[in-house]
Amino acid sequence: MGSSWFTEKVTSHDFHSHEFKKILLRTKTRFQNVLLADTYSFGRCLILDNEIQSAQRDEFIYHECLVHPAMALHPKPQDILILGGGEGATVREILRHPSVRHVTMVDIDGEVVAFCKKYLKEWHEGTLEHRKLELVIEDAGKYMAQTNRQFDIIYSDLPTPHAGKSIEKLYSFEFYRRVRSCLKRNGLFVVQSGSASPLHIRFHLNLRRLMQKLFKIVRPYYAYVPSFDESWSFLLASQGADPKTLSAVRVDRKLGTISRKLRFYDGEAHEGLFRVPKYLRLR
Repeated sequence: MGSSWFTEKVTSHDFHSHEFKKILLRTKTRFQNVLLADTYSFGRCLILDNEIQSAQRDEFIYHECLVHPAMALHPKPQDILILGGGEGATVREILRHPSVRHVTMVDIDGEVVAFCKKYLKEWHEGTLEHRKLELVIEDAGKYMAQTNRQFDIIYSDLPTPHAGKSIEKLYSFEFYRRVRSCLKRNGLFVVQSGSASPLHIRFHLNLRRLMQKLFKIVRPYYAYVPSFDESWSFLLASQGADPKTLSAVRVDRKLGTISRKLRFYDGEAHEGLFRVPKYLRLR
């Protein structure tokens, strides 16, 4: 029996290939193509529309980076909203913090969430059925347009948009203005902002410029994710709180209350995350 490989396109001239041990699931939902497979290098992988979304060996890097800088910065995060996050690892990281009383997760694809509940237990660790979680299967744009609730932190863990895809509306000025209106007075907004590679940096920079029209502080940060084969960027936005002023000591003190030790993020890592290279800084 021959080898089975998955090749992910980086640019028109560059590719990254992974050899599969076993394909667990290959299907097409109403919204996207789904592939769940075990690879030799990165363990189990969730692949959506031919892009690796999450890999067993290094998903902790992405999810700890996405979640904990804002959780450490906010004085008492209680009510949290996740847009996307189907595999459940974002919920897992948020619920490590004892101050959290309610998490709302909005994901458009209920089939993918069901697949993740079954096949990605190491990701969600049962938190997709946690008593503090409200799971809403809905388009994030529709949910934000209709909700009258306010949140301490909103996380946008949505796929990076491609030209012509309907998800582009979830990266628009109008959408982010609605996000801002759903934040409490000291609320924070975090968005995964695509590749931090110089080959793909335009999306990140354009998104940052857009968010600076709505928030007083917009800080970029990034980390290398091996299964993505590139560094990945995030943006943390607020109307006053600045993650660059958060010391390693304060971060470690805040993390001292969480339920389990982290593998990537701590005070020293926090300070490093926000020391970004010149090409990621806007003048």
